[in-house]
Amino acid sequence: MATLAERLLMNEFKALAKETWTHIELINENMFEWSVALIVLNPDSLYYGGYFKAKMSFPKNYPYSPPDFKFVRPLYHPNIYPDGRLCISILHAPGDDETSGELASERWSPVQRVETVLISVLSLLDDAEVSSPANVDAGVMLRNNPEQYKEMVKKDLETSKADIPANFVMPTHESAFMTRKEDDGFDMSWEDSDVESFGGSDSDEDEEMDSDFEGDMDEDDEEEEEEEES
Repeated sequence: MATLAERLLMNEFKALAKETWTHIELINENMFEWSVALIVLNPDSLYYGGYFKAKMSFPKNYPYSPPDFKFVRPLYHPNIYPDGRLCISILHAPGDDETSGELASERWSPVQRVETVLISVLSLLDDAEVSSPANVDAGVMLRNNPEQYKEMVKKDLETSKADIPANFVMPTHESAFMTRKEDDGFDMSWEDSDVESFGGSDSDEDEEMDSDFEGDMDEDDEEEEEEEES
């Protein structure tokens, strides 16, 4: 029987596999080891058009402990260590940390999802925190020589394209968010939808909730049937 962690990760994997801004695969068919590529679709980003490959490893007690995230090709960025690991609050263990000053609300909690982590990483790329950098040199360059820093980003961007699979068609801003035609013939653009640009859908969340609380739902249904019969 699948564990709670396996059920949650399976649901999240299925939901994220439908997204255009990430390309995910299991490593050796292991649900606890993911190959993740972040695809930057914001045309205003310095990282637009990049295919930034990373590895995510999940603990057996997920979601009570955070996953590990590590870029395969380390990026020159204030909040990315030279080995590709991230310095980001959402991946830190739950609870307040008096040493760093991080609040529990900023760190990992069991209500977080893989999608939340990936969106946070995408946001971090263009919104670096330079006050306590993991890469001091990158932090100094960003502050004192932003044009040179942009050149470093361009190098990382071009290098990342070497990881694009041969049979994979890279999405663009236009192709990812172009007007879609529904089965009933109704045209609906992504701006008209309640779904956020990077987010999943309500149905995806429902699927996850159904998996987690199926037992509770069954008990409620039985009680309703007994009331109707009486």
